[in-house]
Amino acid sequence: MEFKYARRMKHLQASEIREILKVTERPEIISFAGGLPAPELFPIEEIIRVNRIVLEEEGAKALQYTTTEGYTPLREWIASRMNSRLGTSFDFENILLTHGSQQALDLSGKVFLDEGDVVLCESPTYLAAISAFRAYGCEFVEVPTDNDGMIPDELERILASTEKVKIIYVIPDFQNPTGRTWSLERREHLVKAAIKHQVVVIEDNPYCELRFEGEALPSVKSFDQMGCVLCLGTFSKTFCPGYRIGWVAGDKRAIEKYVLVKQGADLQCNTIAQMEIAKYLELYDIDEHIDKIREVYRRRRDLTVKTMDEEFPPGVTFTRPQGGLFAWVELPMDVNARDVLIKSLEKNVAFVPGGSFFPNGGKENTFRINFSNMPEDRIIEGLKSLAEVLREFV
Repeated sequence: MEFKYARRMKHLQASEIREILKVTERPEIISFAGGLPAPELFPIEEIIRVNRIVLEEEGAKALQYTTTEGYTPLREWIASRMNSRLGTSFDFENILLTHGSQQALDLSGKVFLDEGDVVLCESPTYLAAISAFRAYGCEFVEVPTDNDGMIPDELERILASTEKVKIIYVIPDFQNPTGRTWSLERREHLVKAAIKHQVVVIEDNPYCELRFEGEALPSVKSFDQMGCVLCLGTFSKTFCPGYRIGWVAGDKRAIEKYVLVKQGADLQCNTIAQMEIAKYLELYDIDEHIDKIREVYRRRRDLTVKTMDEEFPPGVTFTRPQGGLFAWVELPMDVNARDVLIKSLEKNVAFVPGGSFFPNGGKENTFRINFSNMPEDRIIEGLKSLAEVLREFV
């Protein structure tokens, strides 16, 4: 039978990252591809204890349906954490729990986007956000972006000259894929521009607590007095991605709309996962855990940058992120990173070509490096092998 698919299906393609990750399941592959946390940092023994406590004390509740909004104690903790760390002013009713921040992106598209609407984004931007929004038939306009964020004059020009702009999507801290961080001035300007043009800002902030150096900056939301900024967060990078628990935070009227579309998508997030995370946060010091993560990732960032400095040929440039999981590499314009990847895989080294991070194409001379997942010895081995391949092209 020939199925009659919805029109939106013609816009959808397999995630390049997820396809590459299939290759990286082979043990001989040194992977700089996915944004995977270091598995040796997962607090497995503590989670075993937490699981037992939750089941013994509240097993019937933990294995039952719960509200769409999510487990109230966990929502309260998230609101308090965001208020103290990011300068927001939320309570639990401003928080909806989601299956990772990826579901929050999908729900954002469902809430805000009609076919033909426009999403403004950084150039480049997060590949899975492109996929999530594109399913709703939107168009993308890439705002020229430098090391401090979207360039204000370009953002103003595009907002003034582009019809049907519904969303401005940004990752202000240690951006995926580049690792760059927005300046304070750019954050403030973004909110002023959004309010002026009555456009929603989606502030995606999964990496903000993974800062290795420098001073933490207030969130974009902290400048918002009109309720135009919605914040996405997740436990995937600071705790365990397998739980698939994230959130969207913002104006209560907007959260009510998110609740409606989530009810139609999956009713609720995993009850026992929410309760186990809340119990862990009650019994253990999450800041101590995050400090351990930061220290490991800082060492791996330092080693990655040092090895690329020493091994990569002249003509190859890269970012030096102050936190997060990624560095961004730029090759000479005549070198296609997809060709480099083919040769690199022959040496059992994987990365993600950069072209897919540009929603309107181009910039095939770029690629993304993840430094959080591989141990130090494999980082050195993999980058030296990658450098050998690069010398064939550059």
